[in-house]
Amino acid sequence: MQHLVNIYNTGCCMIKRTKLAVHVLTGVVCILVCGGIFAVWAASPDSYPVSTDPRAVYSGTSETSAALMFNVYSGEEYIPDILDTLNKAGAGATFFIGGCWAEKHGDLLREIVESGYEIGSHGYLHRDHSEMDVAGNLEEMRAAHRMISAVSGVEPKLFAPPSGAYSTATLDAAEEMGYVTVLWSKDTIDWRDHDAELITERAVKDVAAGDMILMHPTADTAKALPGILAGLENAGVSPGCVSEVL
Repeated sequence: MQHLVNIYNTGCCMIKRTKLAVHVLTGVVCILVCGGIFAVWAASPDSYPVSTDPRAVYSGTSETSAALMFNVYSGEEYIPDILDTLNKAGAGATFFIGGCWAEKHGDLLREIVESGYEIGSHGYLHRDHSEMDVAGNLEEMRAAHRMISAVSGVEPKLFAPPSGAYSTATLDAAEEMGYVTVLWSKDTIDWRDHDAELITERAVKDVAAGDMILMHPTADTAKALPGILAGLENAGVSPGCVSEVL
């Protein structure tokens, strides 16, 4: 009889331990899933945290100017209108060029340069630089640098990581390339929201000298640009290129 009791007790203990293991495993899975959801949310272009590494620059020290930044992998059909608006206003700007875009649109890239605008690198294939090691970052940066330089005759000194995604490895690689890594303080989110009034509001609301205003060549950005320039003028802020604002 005692032998049966011992078997019974041993079985109960095993069941309890199995249930406990299931609960623990379930908890771990929940943590991983929730953590993954949070990581995806946190990695959206609207929500990258400001880095504490001073090599990632989100704003400048200028007391008079804010930088106009255009990240270019598409929208070439809107660039002539953007250049025309900038030229008429005497406004400065920096165009961060994707290497694969430069390869296909050399004439337009040269027009940007000949119009007096600053050129930076935006990588070659719009990859996630935060997922690459130093070697991977360097490979992407060097490919873009070679193409942009060959097409435009300009050696980029600035790097804007696609989608604002970067890591310490990205900053290390950019430093090795002699780049300043540039982010933004004002994001128009014009790649997503095709609304000229909203784009203008995001660009100029509470704008101040030293701000970095991120845009892309889209139809609504071209339409919004005169209002953005007017908003900067009303705020007493001059539109300039990134290197002037740094």
